[in-house]
Amino acid sequence: MQRRDFLKTAGIGAAAVGLAQPARAETPTIKWRLASSFPKSLDTIYGGAETMAKRVAELTDGRFEIRVFAGGELVPALGVLDAVQQGTVECGHTASYYYFGKNKALALETTLPFGLNTRQLTAWTWFGGGMDLLRAMFADYNIINFPGGSTGAQMGGWYRKEIKSVKDIEGLKIRIPGFGAEIFSRMGAVPQSLPGGEIYPALERGAIDAAEWTVPYDDEKLGFYKVAKYYYYPGWWEPGTQLVFYVNKDQWAALPPAYQAAFQTAAAEAHLLMLAAYDAKNPPALQRLQQNGAVIKRFPDDVLLKAYEIAQAVFAEESAKNPTFKGLYDSMFAFQQTSDVWWGVAESSMTNFLAAMRRKK
Repeated sequence: MQRRDFLKTAGIGAAAVGLAQPARAETPTIKWRLASSFPKSLDTIYGGAETMAKRVAELTDGRFEIRVFAGGELVPALGVLDAVQQGTVECGHTASYYYFGKNKALALETTLPFGLNTRQLTAWTWFGGGMDLLRAMFADYNIINFPGGSTGAQMGGWYRKEIKSVKDIEGLKIRIPGFGAEIFSRMGAVPQSLPGGEIYPALERGAIDAAEWTVPYDDEKLGFYKVAKYYYYPGWWEPGTQLVFYVNKDQWAALPPAYQAAFQTAAAEAHLLMLAAYDAKNPPALQRLQQNGAVIKRFPDDVLLKAYEIAQAVFAEESAKNPTFKGLYDSMFAFQQTSDVWWGVAESSMTNFLAAMRRKK
């Protein structure tokens, strides 16, 4: 009797398991395409999207697949926002200041001249009210945004001739996007917007006199030192450059919650790992560039002071006519004022002391 009862119970249990099986099968297999603004040769910045896609697949047992396409493979390198907004692709990886022409407020998602450094920008985005303001802005483009990596503070670019004073900026044809371009223009330069893959040939043939890109590791890969030997710092227009993942809002809403969580987790991991990778790769890259003939120079004080003065005027003018920009800028500036006090007390003072001690050895 006990044996018959056991078999009967076991049969019921097996049936229950059988009934439960379809629940796993109901989890859909989803395939997305991601359009990047970056070439594959820039393994760290382009690799941020690959890191995210790989982790999404791992977190969903391969049922949520995101295929990454380099700039120009699916859409133009600077066409990612439009492609995601229109649903041509489900998601993208880019820098929002590339779309400065649509709304200058978009640039603040990436960086602002003389603005927040990398850690400050991340803190403002997640804990200083920045994300709510950014999400409200991107809603107008049918996009939901996620921080997607950072290069840290950038260099000031490559120049075919030496910059000895602010007068040398006049007439300078320079590749630079966003507010940096506007400030350079008011200093007398002739800014141009070019995707990464077009910068080297433009420098080589003299179509431009100077170009900023990112940081030593990527600049070395693109070989700028071969055609423009002067490498300036600091990159005052990009004190903490943040990349971004764009997702079409309709596609996002259609994702199962578990897949949304996987995407958010993977994006956060990619954001952290990109910055760590650059912090590890930039120091030896800078040394190699010097060994290969790059002349590392600081911008003259009059250039920095003039740029700062113009930047404040530009921000005031834009705030007066662009409510979205004003809301973001006011929030960011208030956060920076408080944060800078902390940086001056602890972070900067410690860094400066250690640098002075090491110079004595």
